[in-house]
Amino acid sequence: MPNWKTAVGRVRLVGMIEGVSFLLLMGVAMPLKYLAGMPEAVKVAGWCHGGFFILYGMAVFSAWSGGKLSFAKSAMAFIASLIPFGPFLVDGKLAEEEMPDAEG
Repeated sequence: MPNWKTAVGRVRLVGMIEGVSFLLLMGVAMPLKYLAGMPEAVKVAGWCHGGFFILYGMAVFSAWSGGKLSFAKSAMAFIASLIPFGPFLVDGKLAEEEMPDAEG
């Protein structure tokens, strides 16, 4: 489990939440909209996912600007957020960067 007290840990944690919200949007809300005629499912899931996506971008930027992530790993993390399962795929690489005792 990521340590939310470190910059990289926050990127990993928000990435997991953002990844789950993206999968729920695509795997649950979209079928509900088109197969069950429930467009409000996409509206709610879309807003939630959008908020988590913005938080993830802010966390990546914060970790990069604070010198905790290289530009290459920051770019990799951001690009991963654009594809399904992406945040889960890069989590291992980000975990290598996480230093639990670096930040309080």
